[in-house]
Amino acid sequence: MLSQHFKTLGTPLSPSATRVMLLGAGELGKEVIIALQRLGIETIAVDRYADAPGMQVAHRSHVVTMTDGPALRALIEKERPHLVVPEIEAIATDMLLEIERDGLAEIIPTARATCLTMNREGIRRLVAEELGLPTSPYAFTDSRAGLQAAIDGGIGYPCLVKPTMSSSGKGQSLLRGPDDVAKAWDYAMKGGRVAQSRIIVEGFVDFEYEITLLTVRAIGASGEVETYFCEPVGHLQVNGDYVESWQPQAMSEVALEKSRAIAKAVTGSLGGRGLFGVELFVNGDQVWFSEVSPRPHDTGLVTLASQRFSEFELHARAILGLPVDVSLRAPGASAVIYGGLDARGIAFEGMADALSVPDSDLRLFGKPESFRKRRMGVAVATGKDTDEARRRAKLAASKVKPVVP
Repeated sequence: MLSQHFKTLGTPLSPSATRVMLLGAGELGKEVIIALQRLGIETIAVDRYADAPGMQVAHRSHVVTMTDGPALRALIEKERPHLVVPEIEAIATDMLLEIERDGLAEIIPTARATCLTMNREGIRRLVAEELGLPTSPYAFTDSRAGLQAAIDGGIGYPCLVKPTMSSSGKGQSLLRGPDDVAKAWDYAMKGGRVAQSRIIVEGFVDFEYEITLLTVRAIGASGEVETYFCEPVGHLQVNGDYVESWQPQAMSEVALEKSRAIAKAVTGSLGGRGLFGVELFVNGDQVWFSEVSPRPHDTGLVTLASQRFSEFELHARAILGLPVDVSLRAPGASAVIYGGLDARGIAFEGMADALSVPDSDLRLFGKPESFRKRRMGVAVATGKDTDEARRRAKLAASKVKPVVP
């Protein structure tokens, strides 16, 4: 049920303020903060480095090592947010459980959900072993010998190796044969969000495409939490990182219903309020669960153009107990703008040319430091269908040129 507090929303920077703290202030957190600001919420952005995108639009910001549990608790005790919204994986999740237990703040969607989803082992065991939902074959191990044994014991080649705690393709490898094992193990050890040596090895399923089903748990007309689904988002990944997405992804009615049933079961088990990004593999009418994020998803940046309310606005409304509307405005697409170079304080050329592409828009994230493969912005566009929207988004993105000023 909706907490008593949120029957009213206060005025920022006043005794009546409704305060929300974002743990992680990258480009997704920035958009959530903007959505909260529009609803009169006092926002606090937290990240591990200064001048993160979300810090640039929040009322206040703090630089904290979020894997340091005592430091995180001290900050929450100081700021006294009503809601704490984790936006990244590298957080002291055990401390979030304590904070929720002690009534210091409400964790979105719940502290348990954050703990389970920040660790691939927790969520995979919940989905496959407790809920009995279809997934790819998998095994967990904390040694290179264990990795080889899992592959030889039935996972086989090709397979994927990922740290149990990582995101955006970091530490992820595709193994095509025995010669890839040692290199994949070493890369996984370097790519985790926290210092740990546990990995998941996944066998392949024969799928045609992947989708992200943005699933919203929000207070409905009944006064209880209800489940809402955005139109499915298709996406293209390179080395585990999304480079392009579009909405809606065409799929059979049977597959769509199965996807919604899986998403509802998983998010219902996790509980709480907010938007979840549920990743699924699809082949014809068959659907397999892949991963879930209890927050806006990078592939969902397309919703900045395609939906009446973006995934960020839906998340903000849901966590505050406000009504949501998941309706599609038009077929849309997004295309990533990479840094292209390693430098601090870069500039961008070609903005006018990019925005001359019909029905297009841009978001430059304002990250203080650029890397060649760091996502520095995104182009979004709409069209008469997703093919046209994709062409427009990619064309707009291609016209933006990062430069050293």
